[in-house]
Formats: sequence, structure tokens, C-alpha cells
Amino acid sequence: MAVRATVGRFPENQEALEASGIPWGVTVTPLATKDENGNPPAYGSDGNLLPRCENCWAYYNTYCDQEQWAWTCALCGTLNGLSSQAIARYTLPHSCAENLSSFIDLELPLEESEEMQARPVYVAAVDLSSSEEFLELVKSALLAALEALGPGSLFGLATFSHKVGLYDVQGPIPVVRNVFIPPDSEGRLPMELEDVMPLSSFLAPVDTCKDRIASALETLKPTTSWERTTAAGQGVDGVLLGGRGFGVAMEALLNYLGSEYGNIFALGRIFAFLSGPPDYGAGQLDTRRYGEQYASKGEDADLALLPEQTPFYKDLAAVAVQAGVCVDIFAVTNEYTDLASLKFLSIESGGSLFLYTSTDNSTLPQDMYRMLSRPYAFNCVLRLRTSSEFKVGHSYGHFFPDPQYANVQHIICCDSFATYAYDFDFADNSGFSRHTSELPMLQIAFQYTVVVPPDELSNSSSSPANRNKHSLKRRLRIRTLQLGTAHNINEIYDSVDPEVVLSILVHKVILSSLEQGVREGRALLHDWLVILTAQYNDACKLLQFERGSSTTVHVDVAFSQCPQLQPLPRLVFALLRNPLLRLHEEGVHPDYRIYLQCLFSALEPSSLHRAIYPMLTSFATPDKQAFPRHSLSRAALITSGSPIFFLDAFTTLIVFYSSTADPTLPFPPPQECLLRTTINKLKQERSITPKLMFIRGGLDDATIFENYLIEEQDVEGSGFTSVMGFVSFLEEISRGVLEYLK
Repeated sequence: MAVRATVGRFPENQEALEASGIPWGVTVTPLATKDENGNPPAYGSDGNLLPRCENCWAYYNTYCDQEQWAWTCALCGTLNGLSSQAIARYTLPHSCAENLSSFIDLELPLEESEEMQARPVYVAAVDLSSSEEFLELVKSALLAALEALGPGSLFGLATFSHKVGLYDVQGPIPVVRNVFIPPDSEGRLPMELEDVMPLSSFLAPVDTCKDRIASALETLKPTTSWERTTAAGQGVDGVLLGGRGFGVAMEALLNYLGSEYGNIFALGRIFAFLSGPPDYGAGQLDTRRYGEQYASKGEDADLALLPEQTPFYKDLAAVAVQAGVCVDIFAVTNEYTDLASLKFLSIESGGSLFLYTSTDNSTLPQDMYRMLSRPYAFNCVLRLRTSSEFKVGHSYGHFFPDPQYANVQHIICCDSFATYAYDFDFADNSGFSRHTSELPMLQIAFQYTVVVPPDELSNSSSSPANRNKHSLKRRLRIRTLQLGTAHNINEIYDSVDPEVVLSILVHKVILSSLEQGVREGRALLHDWLVILTAQYNDACKLLQFERGSSTTVHVDVAFSQCPQLQPLPRLVFALLRNPLLRLHEEGVHPDYRIYLQCLFSALEPSSLHRAIYPMLTSFATPDKQAFPRHSLSRAALITSGSPIFFLDAFTTLIVFYSSTADPTLPFPPPQECLLRTTINKLKQERSITPKLMFIRGGLDDATIFENYLIEEQDVEGSGFTSVMGFVSFLEEISRGVLEYLK
């Protein structure tokens, strides 16, 4: 569990917080195998015996004062009695993980009914209202997925169009049974899927049916235009509907699986492959809202296209959570699909949203394999507690909030990359007292379940009849942190983590954009940097006045006195240039913006930094690095004199050979060189598969590489480049500071 704070030393009170201008919060990556310093947890058992505070329900930890019969909670100061069982447990304190480390991972007992019902279930829902190219890509992706799934997994193949199809692949020949979807917008299936095909026939063991599943995939064919128009007929308001009944299919599949949650399976995942917008039956979306109509009506397209147009998919996410099913959506399309409405089904159920604008060179198969090969947990509960002086303000991430308890999040499926964020407020005006030795405390509790394959179980722990079955392990991971307080504003500034500040800012501007539009999000970000710069200059007494014929004020917009703040202007500049906050009229597709919102809001801080402000390094040869970091400008390319540049933009990796590079340098770089080793390591560490491109300056089209050189582009995005892009931006911030200080 990695936990990173925006400031290593917390502000003492509300006044200090407001004076600093820095967001106050943390990011949490609960399933990370190590903490932010590379330390693993202390492992133990009997997590159910861990004492809890009678007042705030925090868990006993190494920061608590323990007496013979009692212990004092480090978070709220309550004195708690110890049970006789706990007293016996702590007679040998070094035998307990909770006395060895503030980062622990303890096993919890399972109910008897849970012990063996551990087979993970995966269902592919494939859009047949599509093209041959789409289906070929999906087939490749599912074949890759089958290779990643462990033995004992169950797999089901379903299709949807104007009908829902279920495949039985357990016999010698794949059999598909279809049920037609009523065309009206409120229509549900006329019969339950269980009545179409028993779930036991639909879910096939991967280890014995892999070849038959592959054979069934080969039978997938697109519905013909004749089938679709005949089935769809006339739609709402006389508009001809297409026949993509995605909403009905998802609702039916969730009910189908949910009836056996905890019986046949402990974790269900649906992979939904979409080639366009749902336009048939319940859950259909009106894509006419995207187009020129906003210009003619004078509406703000960015504000109009970001909220969902129907609560259908948000309501369906609640059904998925109840059914114990995580939904991953893979949209392969360049037409408007209204991901703003669809996204809730994936992100609130703990799934991911992927967007591929074309079937050409798509990384969908690699992403499927990568997603299913890494460790993940399910049925997770995340809770953050604080000491009594402060509290959680907002929580951000892909989770389902508990309807009853505040600051409790439910996560159906969580992998080692998934990251969540919190910002803090003071509980009252007193803040952290200077006159006590008590320091701010944080405790994150993460309860989760993992599937343990048969080959990881010891023979002694399972009977011969059960040795081919998966087993469940329920665990409780707890991280308790004590942080310092800053006695003055300089101590706050010196402890800033700019990557975590960026994470909190991204969450805040996404929320602002969804509620008030992209322009408001941009204004929020711009104003924040102006205020921070003004408060930094004021606190450090850096405003310099020159008197002459007119008064000139010099503002330190580069934060020259504080290295920890220096990256922030570039990060804000880059975020304003990012499609996440570019305006609709600049050609940013609304679905792409939603995809970026979903991607960025789940990334850990270092990955988000790469995605917002890519890293540019240079090499003298493929085996020798020249400079580890350059600014994103053409000037950096010219002044460095290096022949080879490598740009890491998280989702894209580009190797660029300068037009002046020695023609004897091997192109592309050979497999065994330092540059290739660096690239391969980055690809292995990524949560999604980055695209790798090789470009020769002067011979190939270098536009995609040059578009990342943002520091010489106008931040307002007028379409015209300016040789003073970043410099002009700093001048604008300086003018804003003077206005703010008037």
C-alpha cells in the first residue's frame, strides 16, 4: 500500500493551510505490494483478533501506547481495555505483525460457505452490430485473454445486437441460443436468461474447453444491415434505430450472474466490447446531441456533452455491485458513443474504460492479456481514518460509495495500479496544537479477497477431492502513518510533493468540468496557480519594486527560492494544453475527453505526471544516454546537439532520430541496446500497453512527436503557435498575481 501526501509536513491550522495555497491531501494505492519507500508489509494471521478503538474504530497499531491491560488509540486518544485473548496474544509482542510494523497484512477467517466457492467467472459480451474488422480484433483479444486466465476459471460467451445470444461450448459443437430484444426504449427481455440456457451450461471451464471456446469465437459474424433494419423498424421520434441493444444485454447478464453470486462464483467480470453507441431497447442513447446544434443554439458544448444523458447506466452499476460483478468496457469506435453516460457502469463497478479509435494497430489484445495477468483483489472495502484534529473532505476514484457509512468505499475489483485520492479539512479552528507532542495520524484499512490457485495451496491444507479447486483468502491490510506539522509556510513549501499536488488538481478540475464545464475547470486551475504564486511571493517577501518614471514589480513566477514548487507552473501549463481541458471547438472529441477523465483519475502520481508532462531524454548512441531530462521545446532539441531523443508520454513512446543524426547510427535501435532495454522496462511497468513509434526527422512525418513539444505553443489553444508559449504563460500568471494583490 503506497500512500503519498501533497505535503510531508501538514499545515498547523486553517490559516496556515489557506496561506500556503497548496492542496492538502493524499493518494492511496491500496494493493501496491510495497509502500512508497519500497518496503513490504509485515504478514500475519488472525486479523479478526486485532483490537479496535471503542470510540473511532481505528485498529491497534505500533503508534498506540500499550499497558498490561489496556491501550491508548493513537488517532483519538481513547483508552481501551484489552480482552484476555488480546493480552495473551501480546505477551510475546514480537510474534505479532501489528507490533512489528505500521504496515501489516493479516489473514481473516472465511465463512464455511465461502471456502471453496472460489472459481472466478469471466463473460465476454460481444457487439455483433459491428464490422468484420471489429470482430477479428475482439477474437484476438479474447484468445489472448484465454491464455492469461488460470486453470479452474469459468468463461461464458455472449453476443448482443437486436437480440442477446448465449453460447454453450461444452458439447462437441458450439450451440447458440438467442432471445430477441423488444424495440421500444423501455423494453426488457421477454424471458430470463436462465430460462434460455442454464448458467451451468453457459459457463465453461477454461482448462477443458479452451479449444471449443476458440471455435465458438470463429463463428461470430456481424449482423447484416437487413437484419438490423428489419428488427429495429421505426424508433423513437421516427428515427431509425440501429439495433445495438447493449443496455438490455448488460442488465440481463448482471441478473443472470447475480443469481449465483457466492454460490457458483466469488468474482464475476464482464468484458463488454462495443463498436458504437447503444441505440436499441432500454438504455439506448441519443447521439444527436453531438453535432453542430450547440453552435446554432449558443450552448456550451463542453458543458452539455460531459454529464450523462440518462441515469440508466449509473443505476446498472449499483446492480453490478450487488451482483459482485465488475464490468470492463472496451469501445472500439471513432463515432460518438456517449461514454459520459456509459462510464459509470465500468468505473463504479471497479472496472476500466478503454477507448480505441480504430482497429488498425489497436493494443486491445495486449491490454486484455496485461489486465488479466497482474494480481488483483475483489470484494474490497477501503476506509481512511484520521486523528481528531482533521477529517476527509472529498474522496476521488473508481469506487462505489457506501450508502450508510461516510468515507467507506466499495471496490468490486482492484489491481496493484488502482489509486484513490482524498483531500482534507480541519475539524475545527484549533488545528494541530504546538504545545502537545501529538502529531497528525492517518490510518488506511483495506479489506479484500484474493483467489489462490490450487498449485499455491499446500497439500496438507486441502483434501484430494479439493486439490483442483481454487481457494479464497480474505485479508486485512492496514497502513498507519504519523506525519509532522510545519511551523511556518517555508516548511510546508519545502515538503511539497508536486506529483501528488498534480493528482489532487486533476481530480478537482475533472469534478469542476463535470459540474460547470471545461471553461470553469480551466479557470479554476489558472486561478489556483495565480493565488499560489502570489502567496509564495508574499510569504517569501520576494516582490521587488523598481521606481523610475513608472513603478515596475518583479514577480518570482519560477519559484526560484523553492525547488519543490518549481515543477508546478510547467505541470499546470501542460494540463491546460492537455485534451482533458482543451475546448470542444479545438477539435477534442467528447468521448476521448471522458476516456482521459477515467484514465487519469485512476493513475498513481508518477504515471499521471508522465501522462500530463511527458519525459524527454536524449541519447548520444542507442547505448549511451546523453541527458536525462529536457524541456518539451524545439530549442531543447537544437541546443542539446544529441542525435536521438526518447519521449515517454505514458500511453505513447516515441524514439525520434534528429535529421542531423549520423546516418551510420542503427535505425530502429537494436534489441539489445540501452535504449531498447529502457523501453522494454517501461512497457512492462505500465498498466496499459503504450504504443511504440520510431520516427526519422527529415524522412518521416514528425507531427505526432512535435505536437508533444508544447512549451512553444500558445496555452490558449487558438490554433496558432507562438514562439513564446510557456514564457507568455508565465507573464500572464505574473500579471494575474499583480491583479490579485491589488
